[in-house]
Amino acid sequence: MKKNKEITIDKTLPKNLPLMFQDRAYNFGTSIVQAAKNKSGKFEFYTYKQVYKEIIAFAVKLRDIGIKRSDAIGIISDNRREWMISDFAIMSLGACNVPRGCDSMGNEIRFILSYAGCKVSFFENAKQLQKVLDDKNEVSLLHTAILFDSCDEEIIIKAANLGIKVYFYNDLLEDGKNLLDKDPHLKAIIESEMQMTDGDEVATMIFTSGTTGTPKGVMLTHRNFLAQLEIIPNVLPAKENEMWMSVLPIWHSFERCIQYIVIALKSGVAYSKPVASVMLSDFATIKPQWMCGVPRLWESLVTGVYRSMKKTGGIKYAMFKFFISVGKKYSWLKSHLTGSVCQFKRRLRFLDVIFSAIPFLLLYPLNALGDVLVFKKIREKLGGKFVAAISGGGALQKEVDEFYSAIGFKLLEGYGMTETAPILSLRNFKKNRKGCVGEVLPCVEIKIVSESHGKIVSSEPLPPGKKGLIMARGDQIMKGYFNRPDLTEQIIDKDGWLNTGDLGMLSYDNEIKITGRAKDTIVLLGGENIEPAVIEAELKASTFIESVVVLGQDKKYLSALIVPEKDAVMEWAAENGVPNEYYEGVLESAEVKNLIQSEIDNKINSSKSFRTCERIYKFALLQESFKVGEELSAKQEMMRHKIAQKYAKQIEKLFSE
Repeated sequence: MKKNKEITIDKTLPKNLPLMFQDRAYNFGTSIVQAAKNKSGKFEFYTYKQVYKEIIAFAVKLRDIGIKRSDAIGIISDNRREWMISDFAIMSLGACNVPRGCDSMGNEIRFILSYAGCKVSFFENAKQLQKVLDDKNEVSLLHTAILFDSCDEEIIIKAANLGIKVYFYNDLLEDGKNLLDKDPHLKAIIESEMQMTDGDEVATMIFTSGTTGTPKGVMLTHRNFLAQLEIIPNVLPAKENEMWMSVLPIWHSFERCIQYIVIALKSGVAYSKPVASVMLSDFATIKPQWMCGVPRLWESLVTGVYRSMKKTGGIKYAMFKFFISVGKKYSWLKSHLTGSVCQFKRRLRFLDVIFSAIPFLLLYPLNALGDVLVFKKIREKLGGKFVAAISGGGALQKEVDEFYSAIGFKLLEGYGMTETAPILSLRNFKKNRKGCVGEVLPCVEIKIVSESHGKIVSSEPLPPGKKGLIMARGDQIMKGYFNRPDLTEQIIDKDGWLNTGDLGMLSYDNEIKITGRAKDTIVLLGGENIEPAVIEAELKASTFIESVVVLGQDKKYLSALIVPEKDAVMEWAAENGVPNEYYEGVLESAEVKNLIQSEIDNKINSSKSFRTCERIYKFALLQESFKVGEELSAKQEMMRHKIAQKYAKQIEKLFSE
């Protein structure tokens, strides 16, 4: 465990998030905080002063309809400007929000709203409200719904018949403005309420993803977020009045924290969509300096560039590939020349300089030419004004990382989890070292400890370069899991150390390298959290499947290794005219592969509350059953790390394009 070097802490930030926005409105009121598209698709810009007035007016009306301190208020919506206003209005009253995205299944939403005790919830549109109305008995406390978009009278009547009164965001906002006009003192009441909120009060309750039926509610406080905002000057060279493009789901802690960072920096956020054509158009209009995205997004942009260049063909495509290869080599040499290399073992810097200096100088003119002919044009497609972008929510693929370095586009990788609000580390802006997920933030302590099968063997910190379990401690660690002190005690020890469940190591420069996951949760490239055990249990219910291992960590999609139920498959093959002299041949037959695919499709689908990202896109059939001591523990539990090692070749094929 390494102590952080001397840091600068922004002592001007107040004790809670609404007071931070208030300060920006009073002292930087004319600065842009939001850019959002109107109904005609044109961006409109809103200042801190304008948005703060809306926050106050909306808070006045929310108070009028009964929202009070310590209430939990649902927000089932994707990212939009009304989300920020609702968020700050709720927090201004001392309440907290319970967010979820529009891609959530109805049973998830109903469970979360019920478990959190939500009496009031926002919904993006009628479709999201309908997910609650499908089984109102599961959400018995809910009596008020606030819709961002308009809807038909039919759903309002249906909701009323089930005991839910429907309001519309715009109507409530106007009502709040009218109430303020009649009684200006109401503003002072709201601002007084803001002052009463301490840093350790819950700002949001984010339920972890999963289809187990029992998601955990992560309670994040104002202090959890502010701890990160205070040290931003040490991490990013961001300036006032810069624009950040927002494309990630706002209910994720990553995007949520970033939008608070935007406000701390007195900057602005422009709302876009994670669709390449939409983003490229918005880049050209907004010309943002910063953006955050999941690895899948950055990969999709690279794929789009290659696809576009391939269509040109001929010398242009050949030149593109040549200069990209030059750029990658040049970037690699530059990193070694400047010391931008992760040190998990002590390196002799002078040797790096000696071996990289001459090749670097030789490639310099070629890289400069590539910048003029190729790289600059690609950067201009991304708006041309980017200072840097940040990738989080999963591991950034090496090839993608190298591409952005090659074209001179600074892409920083970070690491964290919902329970840490969420950022634990971020690559150094000046020394963007590949092969790690960045330096430990100055506001947090990280130590690596010895483990066995995810269990801590010793709490003593391991030295740099030694792999173990990643532990975190600091002001940004969650308050706990809502109503589950037992689960909280399992993840946070008596000394405040949180067990991330991830395996990794520290470098000599206090950077983190992730080497695996001690826990089973899979995180796809798109940032989706998948609980494989639920999928595996569903598939093993098939008469044709004996064992299954779901795979996909840091990949685009899920795949699976499947051990078929031999007797059942052989019997089916005989009945359906499939040559069955050899079992190996049966498993290789198209008929049996189609049979297993049919079983997968029938069991993993939306009708059974599985999300699209939880579907199995590829699978491999294994002849031999799993054995104790090889794939299974003495308790007959699957040892995923050993399975990954034993079937590495099969797994590689599953994820090859």
